[in-house]
Amino acid sequence: MCPTPDAGARRRLRWLALAWLALWATGLAAGNGYVGAERCGACHADELAAWRGSHHDLAMAAATPETVLGDFDDASFTAHGVTSRFYRKDGDYRVRTDGPDGAPADFRIHYTFGWTPLQQYLVRFPDGRVQALGIAWDTRPAEQGGQRWFHLYPDEDAYDHRHPLHWTGRDQTWNYQCAECHSTGLAKGYDAEADRYDTTWAEIDVACEACHGPGADHVAQAEAATADDADDADAWSAGKGLAVDLAAGSASWLQDPTTGLPRRQPPRTSHAELNTCSRCHARRGQIHADYGPDAPLADTHRLALLSQGLYHADGQILDEVFVHGSFIQSRMHQAGVSCGDCHDPHSLQLRAPGNAVCARCHAPARYATVEHHHHPVGDGDGDGDDAGRKGSGTACVDCHMPEQMYMVVDPRADHSLRIPRPDLSVQLGTPNACNGCHTEQSADWAADQVTAWYGQPLRPPHYATALQAGRERAPAAPGLLAALAADAAAPAIARATAVELLAEQPMPLDPELLTRLANSDEPLLRAAAARALERLRPDAAVRIGLGLLDDPVRLVRIDAAQALATFARLEASIPGRESPLRRALAPALAEYRAAQQANAERAEAWLNLGLLAVRLGDNEAAEQDYRQALKLEPDFTPAAVNLADLHRARGDDGSARQVLEAALAGSPDDADLLHALGLLEVRAKRLPAAVAALGRAAALAPEQPRYAYVHALAQQGAGAMDAALASLAEAALRHPNDRDIALALVTLNAERGDTAAAIRWAETYIARFPDPEGQAAALLDRLRSESALKHR
Repeated sequence: MCPTPDAGARRRLRWLALAWLALWATGLAAGNGYVGAERCGACHADELAAWRGSHHDLAMAAATPETVLGDFDDASFTAHGVTSRFYRKDGDYRVRTDGPDGAPADFRIHYTFGWTPLQQYLVRFPDGRVQALGIAWDTRPAEQGGQRWFHLYPDEDAYDHRHPLHWTGRDQTWNYQCAECHSTGLAKGYDAEADRYDTTWAEIDVACEACHGPGADHVAQAEAATADDADDADAWSAGKGLAVDLAAGSASWLQDPTTGLPRRQPPRTSHAELNTCSRCHARRGQIHADYGPDAPLADTHRLALLSQGLYHADGQILDEVFVHGSFIQSRMHQAGVSCGDCHDPHSLQLRAPGNAVCARCHAPARYATVEHHHHPVGDGDGDGDDAGRKGSGTACVDCHMPEQMYMVVDPRADHSLRIPRPDLSVQLGTPNACNGCHTEQSADWAADQVTAWYGQPLRPPHYATALQAGRERAPAAPGLLAALAADAAAPAIARATAVELLAEQPMPLDPELLTRLANSDEPLLRAAAARALERLRPDAAVRIGLGLLDDPVRLVRIDAAQALATFARLEASIPGRESPLRRALAPALAEYRAAQQANAERAEAWLNLGLLAVRLGDNEAAEQDYRQALKLEPDFTPAAVNLADLHRARGDDGSARQVLEAALAGSPDDADLLHALGLLEVRAKRLPAAVAALGRAAALAPEQPRYAYVHALAQQGAGAMDAALASLAEAALRHPNDRDIALALVTLNAERGDTAAAIRWAETYIARFPDPEGQAAALLDRLRSESALKHR
């Protein structure tokens, strides 16, 4: 265990932090209804004592001798060709490292960030930005590899001051990226016109009111209740003056004597605790700053779905997605388990050590046995002292909560609490807990072991199959995804992901499926249905979407507004016709714009506003929004591409070229910019230049089938048919499920006169892809007839 401050040190730290806070945060702790942890502890001493020294308490602090764990005794560390020096001067902690322009400079460390297994350090800049250094201190004991400086991005290529993850860049700005979840009562205070921050907080760390809400009303009621009437219900209002009653979900877990399975008594009716925890323990983006502790997550944040690059197809963690998105996939969540069933909400420690926390609900006689886990108990001396030891195969978490390493040294457990499925590893290449330990063995070996242990276990269909098909755009994907989206037994996050992938497929969407999802009790499903509306015919989209514009949850309303904006413009364009949709849209559109303004320091927000303006037919506003995005981030490619496309739509290819060439000057190897420039060259009939730009785009982004397809068509247009067919054949090997590439191989071979090749590709196309209107079949018949005539 890493050292933690003793009680006296924590008291000194608290007073130091409060004294500093009074100078810098202008006394915010006394306002906005926040009273501070010390006042809460006057009545709730046990809870305050448990919180002291917790990860929440140590989430952030002023840099002092009591809080700084790193070596600042003139220590040096070199990474990515930069040597940084950590030292002290005039009582301050300082670092000399590369600054925003790449030149070495000296910076004062203002705050510590976190405690174990690593500690980061924050620097405040004159414009109010607080930036997180890319070098952190490994707080683990030396015997575990700790007590050293290390770089958080050791494997990034070309990492310097121009890299998006450089410590001085916007992606490392604490005010946007971190502050909301590391302090209490935060007000970001971003000024979009000046591009400055005036960020304040009620408390520097994650204190009582971060979860319970401002406590002033609660304190007032407590002070009004005398010692004689403190137990009198009339002395307290509902909720006792707190915004949320986190104790309302308390229950017992009983083990069914017949099945041995646990059940909650009483059944869960409140999700207040999960709503409160998920605001920070989730991969999500903020859409609204004002937060009520009991509000659904989707009222203030957009939860990341099971997207490629974030999760494996079966929902196991891949990128740093934290906990919530995993946990809501689990059978535990469906049964009513919440965070506090396993974790003490104040100390954040497990309710019991090791397997004992699981045994609070799951009978050890059933699960803590060799017959269940099939791993030997004991280390050979007969005392069984490694039973339940992590890594022994007898610990519940070994099989049901495998860990993934993030931030180089921080292992985090997958909270989907799943049964290992090596059979899915064989089928889809997803990881499994068995091979996580037995790395020398194959997934087939692990699947065979499971069969040998349990016979032929029940392996129900898994949503991984549908999500993987959707990611690969497999021919079977539309049917599999539609079935998953409609499956009420599947986790809502998996169903919402299926809807998102379904909307990317070439097949039409079923309006009745979206109608059912739009009436779901799950905000995630209603929001997914709202986003998919733009794939429907206008009449169906408006019929389903009008009700979603008045949904009780903000995310659903703004997603419906974005999707219906185009239809409102079409409706308004009909002469002599009123536009009821446009009137209904107005409040939700205002909320959508406000959601983007909540992140006005990000180029993505202005891009979204520009895209909305285009949907509404306001090209002037769109141009302003795109230019604001580029002002914030000159190398933000999507804004440049969309601004160029806006000029193209106006018939101004000259301005479009200027935008793209200016962007390429800063990012010469950006595939999206090169592809856009190539399309512009096609329109200008400069086919050699078009082929060159489109070819570079396809080579730089081989994962984009569209780029390869367009490049081949440009080669064909330039008269290089053999090169076009070679490009398409190579792309078909890489993207066997792309319909456009497959069909182009048919048509271009036919045009070239190679009927035999065209027939082979046509047969491949029909075997792989649906052909509901029989167009491919008719083409194949014609090709066969032509071939027969040639060989008479």
